[in-house]
Amino acid sequence: MNYCVVGTNNMTASQGFYNALFAQAGLQTVLPSERMTYWIGDDFAFATAEPFDKKPATHGNGTMVGFSVGSKEEVKKLHGLALRLGGRCEGAPHQRGPKFSAYVRDLDDNKLCFSD
Repeated sequence: MNYCVVGTNNMTASQGFYNALFAQAGLQTVLPSERMTYWIGDDFAFATAEPFDKKPATHGNGTMVGFSVGSKEEVKKLHGLALRLGGRCEGAPHQRGPKFSAYVRDLDDNKLCFSD
């Protein structure tokens, strides 16, 4: 995959949530326009965007963005941080099959997974 984009209805709140969530990841923040923000790493690009068609952003039921974060400790840390930033728990950190993972919803109700 080249990149992933999720919708937002409040770019300022979205930037605050993801800036804090990704603060330790060493990602570069790029603002190509007023309606879109990217967080970019060597082999990673994630963005939030206000929809181009100007209709409200909605989350996809069944849609999820997964982040491989490297360790159980990092899964727990990011899950807790996302909740403190106003996200909502969709599954506490736990061993699920071969992966230790946790699930949250961001401020726009987009579903995220953190796994080791």
